[in-house]
Amino acid sequence: MFPKNKLNRINELAKKKKEIGLTPEEAKEQTKLRAEYLKNFRSTMVNTIENVKIIDPEGNDVTPQKVKDIQNKKKMH
Repeated sequence: MFPKNKLNRINELAKKKKEIGLTPEEAKEQTKLRAEYLKNFRSTMVNTIENVKIIDPEGNDVTPQKVKDIQNKKKMH
C-alpha cells in the first residue's frame, strides 16, 4: 500500500501547481513521487491479476490460460 503521507504530498503539489506553480525542486519531487506511486500501483495490480481465479455462473474455472501459467510458475518457486 502506498503511504498516506506521500499520497497527500502528491495532492498538495498538484494543487499548488494549478494555483501558483511549482519550483524546479518541487517539480522534481512531484515527478519522483508520481513515478513511485505508479510503480506501486502497477505492482499491486499485477499481483492481484496473477492471483485471481475466475468462475463462471455454472461453477467452472474460466481463468485465462496465461494467468494459470503464471500461477503455476509461482507455485514451483
